[in-house]
Amino acid sequence: MSNLIRSFSLALAIVMPSIQCRAQEQNDSEEFLDSIFSIQEVSIVEVKNKLIIKPQTLSGPQLHNLNSNTVADALRYFSGVQLKDYGGIGGIKTINIRSMGSSHVGVFYNGIQLANAQNGQVDLGRYSLDNIEEISLYNGQKSEIFQTAKDFCSASAIYINTRRPRFKEGKNYNIVGQLKTGSFGLVNPSFLWEQKLTDHILLSVNTEYTYANGKYKFRYKRKALDGSLAFDTTATRQNGDVEALRGEIGLYGYIPMGKWNLNGYMYISERGIPGAIVNNVFKHGERQWDKTFLGQGAFEKEISDFYKLKINSKFTWDYSNFLRDDPKELYLNNHYYQQEAYLSMANLFTLKDWWEVSCALDGQMNKLHSDVKDCTHPLRWTEMVSLATAFNFEKFSAQASVLGMFVQEHIDSKKAFMKSPNQSEFSPAVFLFYKPFDNIDLKFNGFYKRIFRMPTFNEMYYRDLSTNLKPEFTNQYDLGLTYNKTFSHPFFDMISCRADVYYNEVTDKIIAYPAGQLFWKVLNLGRVKIKGLEVSSDLMAHIRKLNLKWHVQYTFQKAQDFTDKADDFYGDQIPYIPKHSASTSLNLNLQNWDLNYSFIYTGERYSARENIRSNFEPPWYTHDLSLSKDFTFKKVECKVAGELNNVFNQAYEVIHNYPMPGRNFRISLKVKL
Repeated sequence: MSNLIRSFSLALAIVMPSIQCRAQEQNDSEEFLDSIFSIQEVSIVEVKNKLIIKPQTLSGPQLHNLNSNTVADALRYFSGVQLKDYGGIGGIKTINIRSMGSSHVGVFYNGIQLANAQNGQVDLGRYSLDNIEEISLYNGQKSEIFQTAKDFCSASAIYINTRRPRFKEGKNYNIVGQLKTGSFGLVNPSFLWEQKLTDHILLSVNTEYTYANGKYKFRYKRKALDGSLAFDTTATRQNGDVEALRGEIGLYGYIPMGKWNLNGYMYISERGIPGAIVNNVFKHGERQWDKTFLGQGAFEKEISDFYKLKINSKFTWDYSNFLRDDPKELYLNNHYYQQEAYLSMANLFTLKDWWEVSCALDGQMNKLHSDVKDCTHPLRWTEMVSLATAFNFEKFSAQASVLGMFVQEHIDSKKAFMKSPNQSEFSPAVFLFYKPFDNIDLKFNGFYKRIFRMPTFNEMYYRDLSTNLKPEFTNQYDLGLTYNKTFSHPFFDMISCRADVYYNEVTDKIIAYPAGQLFWKVLNLGRVKIKGLEVSSDLMAHIRKLNLKWHVQYTFQKAQDFTDKADDFYGDQIPYIPKHSASTSLNLNLQNWDLNYSFIYTGERYSARENIRSNFEPPWYTHDLSLSKDFTFKKVECKVAGELNNVFNQAYEVIHNYPMPGRNFRISLKVKL
C-alpha cells in the first residue's frame, strides 16, 4: 500500500493543465443548481441546451439509491444497454449499447472522451459513484451542435459528470467522509474536500481507497446435451481480489460570460483475474497492475451575442502489466505503456434567433509501447473536423452535421505485410424534433447517423493478428416519442413515458478467429442487422408525507448475423444479446428515510455465434434492497445506509463460465461538515 500512497502524493503534485468546458444537459423539469452564479459584480448565466433528443439520465439521489457501486452497475438500468461483467468486485466491466459493440461506445468524463487505443475498451468498473453527480446516455450523439468534433465520433455516448463544488450561504468549505464495508472483505473509505479559494475560484479534492478479497461462494453446474446433469458443485471464487486508489483534483473558475476548469485524475490498482471456470479448474494465476494519470481542462467564453468559443485539452499516461504465472499455462509477463494527447477548439455562430452554425477542429495523438515480442510500437495521429447547423422553431427543430476524420499511422516493423493504413472518412448525421400540440407535452423525434470506428492497435498489430483492416461502419435509424404530464391530484404528481424503435446495421464488422494454438487472425467479414424497441416510464406520486418514485424500462432486440449464407449461424442472434431485458426501481421517501427496491432481468442468450443448445445461456434476474436515513448529530450531517443485493441468492452468469456473486451486503456511513 505504501507504493499507492507515494504514487497518489505524486499525482496530486502533478496536475496536467488543460482547457475544458462542457454544457450540462438537464431534464426540462429540472434546473441545474449552478445555472446562475452571482459573484459580486460578475454574473454568469448557463445557456439552456436546445436538445432535440433528451438522453437517459441518472443524477442526484436517484443515482445513488440504485444499489450500485460503480458507473457500470448504474448503467444496467438504462434501456438498450448490455453489461459485460466478468464477476467479482474487481472484475472488468464494459458495456454494449444497442448491440453494436463496446468499441462503438464513447465514454466522456467531465466532457472529454476516455480512450484506449490499444483495445478500444473502457473499464467502467474502475469509476466509483462516490464522486459522480450525473450519468447520461445518448444514442447517436449528443443532439446539440456546440461541442467538440470528438463528440460526433461515436455511435452512442456515455457522459459521466463528477460533482462540482457548491456552498451554502456564508460557508466557504465542504468536507465529506464516507466509509463502506460489506461482503468480499470490502473496505472502502473516501474523502472529499471542497474549498472556495476566492469568490471566482473553487477547489475540489477527492480520494478513495478500495480493498476486497473478492472471495464468494458460487454454485457451478452444467448439463449434458441430453439434458442430464453433467456435474454440480459449490466452490469459492479465488484470485478475485482488488486493491485500488483513486484521486481527483479540480479547479473551477468563473469569468464574465464564461468559465474554465482544470482537472487531474489518478487511478492505481492491483487485481487478480479469476478467469473462467472450465473443466473444474477454479483458480487461475493471472494478475494485472494498472496506473493511469490524466490531466484535462477547459475554457468557454461568450465573446459576443454572435460568437462563442470552447477549448478542450487532455493528456493521459497509462500503464498496465499483465502477469500469467501458472505452471499449467504459457508464462506471460507483458508491460504496456500508452500516451494520449488531445486538443480541441469549437466555435458557435448565432446567425439568427432560430439558426446556429458550429465548427470544431480536434487533434489527437495515441502511442503504444510494449515489451511484447514483435511489438510494432504504433503511433496514430488523428485530425477531426466537424461542421453542424441547427434550426430551432416553436414546434419543429432540426440539426445536421458532418464529421471528417483523417488518420495517419506510423509503425516500427520490418515485416512487409505490416502496412500502416492511413484513413480519410466522412460521417453525416441528421436529428429531427416535432411537437404537434401546444397544450399536450407530446414530442416526436428521430435521427439518422452513419459513423465508423478505427481498428484498435491490438486488432491491427498484435503479433500476426491481421493485415490492412478497414474501419467498421454503422448506419443508425431511430424514431421515438416522449410524453409528460403533471397532475394536481391527491396521489399522482407526474408521469412520463418514452418509446423508441430503431434499426442499426454494422458492416465490415471486425471479426477475430483462432489461427493456430497461440495466434488469432482478424478480418473485415461481419455484417449485423439490429432491430429494437425501447420503452420506459416514470411515475411520481405521494400519500401525505410519503413520496414515491417508480421507474420501469423494457428492451427488445433482434440482432442477427448476416455475414455469410454458407455459415450455419446465418441469421442467428449474435452472442450475449438477449431478445428481452427489463429493469425497474422503486423509491419510497418518508421525511429522512429512503427505501429502495430494484429488479433487473436479462433474457435467454447464446454464448457463441451458433444458436444451438450447447451455447444456450438461461435468463437471470436479481432483486436488490437498500435502506438509508439522514440525520444530524451535534450539528454534523450524517447518513447511514444498508444494502442487500441479489436478495434471493440466485446463481447466474453474465458471461459464460464466469459465476457472479450470490447474496451480498454493504453498509456505509457518510459524514458532512
